Amino acid sequence: MMTTDSANELKAAVAARRDLGPEYEDAIVEGFLEKVDQQIEERVRQRAAGLPTPPPADQSKRGDGQVLALAIVSLGVGMIGTITTAVNDADMGLSFMLWLGVVAVNVAFMLSRRRS
Repeated sequence: MMTTDSANELKAAVAARRDLGPEYEDAIVEGFLEKVDQQIEERVRQRAAGLPTPPPADQSKRGDGQVLALAIVSLGVGMIGTITTAVNDADMGLSFMLWLGVVAVNVAFMLSRRRS
C-alpha cells in the first residue's frame, strides 16, 4: 500500500529523472529508496511501540533441571544407602539417618530457591 507521500515522492523522482537525464538515474533512485526506507522504519517503530511488552521470564522454570537432578541424586543416594544397610545387616537407624539427611538437603535447596 503506497501512501500519498510515497506516491508524491515517486512522481517527483520520475520528474527529476526526466529533467536531469539518465546519468543521474542512480542517484535519484537511491534517494527515493532511502526516503521509502525511512518511512518503513518509522512505521515499524510506531507499530512496535503499540505492542504489549512480554512478561518477565518465569524464574521457577529456569531451575527445573536442577530440581530434577537433585531428585534423581537424592533417590539414588537414599536407595543405595538403604540397600547397603540392609545387605550388611547394619542398624536400620543408620538408614533412617541417611534418609533424614536427604530430606534436609532437599528442604534446604527448596528454601534457597524461594528466597532468590
